[in-house]
Amino acid sequence: MKFMHLLNPSVGDQLMLAISRLQALRPGLRRVGLSATVEDPAAIAHLLARHPDPCEILHADPGPDPDIQMLITDEPPPWSGGGAKHAIPAVLDQVRQHKTTLIFHNTRAQAEIFFHNLWLANTDDLPIGIHHGSLAREQRQRVEAAMVAGSLRAIVCTGTLDLGIDWGDVDLVIQIGAPKNVKRLVQRIGRANHRYNAPSKALLVPANRFEIVECVAALEAAKARELDGDPRGPRPPRRADPTHPDCRLCGAIRCRHAVC
Repeated sequence: MKFMHLLNPSVGDQLMLAISRLQALRPGLRRVGLSATVEDPAAIAHLLARHPDPCEILHADPGPDPDIQMLITDEPPPWSGGGAKHAIPAVLDQVRQHKTTLIFHNTRAQAEIFFHNLWLANTDDLPIGIHHGSLAREQRQRVEAAMVAGSLRAIVCTGTLDLGIDWGDVDLVIQIGAPKNVKRLVQRIGRANHRYNAPSKALLVPANRFEIVECVAALEAAKARELDGDPRGPRPPRRADPTHPDCRLCGAIRCRHAVC
């Protein structure tokens, strides 16, 4: 799970419920969180720590600045649409120049359409794969194995590869469409040159002309290491849903121990 999702009301509450259950079973449990995309470390440290224990925050050297640019295309972006078909020749040219390229999309449908158009234009028969959550697990595992083996030149993907720690020698990330979130862009950029002393390399491709401004804003924010996020404040208390899977699991565990 992305550590920044701890601040999400639904996902974060579910995670903390599970951690609290583990803490009850193992009182000496140590909690450690790692992230490069948290805009308010103090707030998330407060949530991570067991009340009222403090939580120490360690800031690591961020390393070299990422190499992020807008991809220059011969054909200008259209006024509408999100397929980025105009950028296919320029994207293929970048794939030829690099060893392994991840081509990120914001939705599965956009990834499928772009992969289809990219494959039709792939006259060099470069080995290109696709990876997203709607594909069968076996197909995703074959693509992942090929990435680690270095036998794919490009992978069209969605957020399923945001958290890949070791996906082979990825040396370029291309984001198709405005990233919609600076933290998402930073997360994806980090897939390229995944080494401490090597700058990540990424290219942004606005899908249409209205996304150019958003891409430029995200690019400048990423270069300035400014992460976006909603203002944090007290939330109203949430009542536990008895139908929630974690609530049912805890109830089943208690019943089992009671019977035993």
